[in-house]
Amino acid sequence: MPIYAYRCDSCGFEKDHLQKMSDPVLTECPECNQDTYKRQLTAAGFQLKGQGWYATDFKGSGKPAKKEPAPACQSCPGAEACASN
Repeated sequence: MPIYAYRCDSCGFEKDHLQKMSDPVLTECPECNQDTYKRQLTAAGFQLKGQGWYATDFKGSGKPAKKEPAPACQSCPGAEACASN
């Protein structure tokens, strides 16, 4: 069941309500009993748990990306890569 955020325009009272999608929208504020209680437009929250979901579901080929070697440092002759880069 979705959780809907509500806010009263009269007193500013805010509360989240667990409701079925088929339940009627609440209009009466539980704090001040005015008919100014409105459902707020909020982003849906979700959390992805576990390992590997990104590499297997959303990455192009599912293979790990290849790392490019660091460029040679210009100030350190003969050095393959430098920490200053």
